[in-house]
Amino acid sequence: MAAIDADLSEDEGGEDAAPVKRKLSGKVLVLYIVLPLLLLIGAGGGIWMSGIFGGHEEEKPKIAEPVFYDLPDFLVNLSGPAPQHFLKMKVALQVTDKEAAARLEKELPRVLDSFQIFLRELRTEDLDGSAGMLRVKEELMRRINLAVQPPIVTDILFKEVIVQ
Repeated sequence: MAAIDADLSEDEGGEDAAPVKRKLSGKVLVLYIVLPLLLLIGAGGGIWMSGIFGGHEEEKPKIAEPVFYDLPDFLVNLSGPAPQHFLKMKVALQVTDKEAAARLEKELPRVLDSFQIFLRELRTEDLDGSAGMLRVKEELMRRINLAVQPPIVTDILFKEVIVQ
């Protein structure tokens, strides 16, 4: 027991003992060194990414103006039991460029034929809700891409849809 007491008295320090260095605790290290360092790195990266430092103005790609082609109005009778229902539809096609619109003009009879055949087979239930209209839009897109090769139509826009 006496040996343990002697060790303790030496550890407590006396006038002959060397001064003990304090070690930084984990909280102090994180709060005063690591956290500000991370904030500075993050701010520097954000400024660099925004192009303020060292960035040169890049030319932004010019977005091409959309070109639309209006199809003639469709008026078809829908299939199904009596009473007879009719569908009136106005459609615009978005094409890749003006040359594509001129090419579509030449292929218009083929496009109209494929649309008419599809629309006459529809029932009123096929046009119910947005999901029904989305299916019709997808099928019309598929048919126009089959009629005009290579595909030049990028979207089909419904301007008016009336079921009576």
